[in-house]
Amino acid sequence: MNLELNGARALVFGAAKGIGRAIARAFSAEGSQVVGFDAATDPEPIAAPGDIITGDVTDLNAVQAVAAPFESIDHVVYCVGVGSGKSGFPFWNLEPRDWDRVLDVNLIGAVNIAHACAPKLIANRSGSLLFLVSVAGQIGSQTDPPYSAAKAGLINFMQCAAKDLAPYNIRVNALSPGMVKTDLNRSVWAATQEKLPEDQRISYEEWGRAKTRKVAPLGRWQEPEELAAMATYLASRHAANITGQTINIDGGQVMHS
Repeated sequence: MNLELNGARALVFGAAKGIGRAIARAFSAEGSQVVGFDAATDPEPIAAPGDIITGDVTDLNAVQAVAAPFESIDHVVYCVGVGSGKSGFPFWNLEPRDWDRVLDVNLIGAVNIAHACAPKLIANRSGSLLFLVSVAGQIGSQTDPPYSAAKAGLINFMQCAAKDLAPYNIRVNALSPGMVKTDLNRSVWAATQEKLPEDQRISYEEWGRAKTRKVAPLGRWQEPEELAAMATYLASRHAANITGQTINIDGGQVMHS
């Protein structure tokens, strides 16, 4: 399938590793001009040295500085997420102060990039904005309540943005992974193990296999490349009538009747 993304200008926030890196590379493979932004760089760049700019998505000035050089932008992807590093079950295992950073990065960071990039997208009068969310934002996951609530808020903001930007032929969607081997997913495992007696703790691989079998009907991990394939599809002309949607790549974990 020809996605016709050659020469498109794409900004990918969270491009240094995990799903964000896979998405940045997928756009690059399609011939797009990709600029990445992340809190930390990685020795292995997207395609060429200088592709990733270091910064903090909660700093509006830093985000605006990334968008400023472009007269217009075709596609923007927000693939940034942090957890509290603690386990819920119940929510009062956390303190209210544990919520601040999680909400700032997962929700306010996304709002920052939307404010910074919307004028550039509007100038082009076409394009797409994609937010990476989570199945946790759809099911009220107790694993990390601040993360779950922040992603739920982002899904709602995505729908607001989709309505606001539709008159300019800009599509806004959310992409929702389930179980993917990322640093964030590993931190969830670590938080759950800390609460267990040492003789009951299991490895990350054992925990992952057991959880995927339990929560996902297909019973297997999702891969970053699967998310990347959908991200580029949603940016293409083939998705011209898809907006305001939350698309799950989760092995069937979330099924709405």
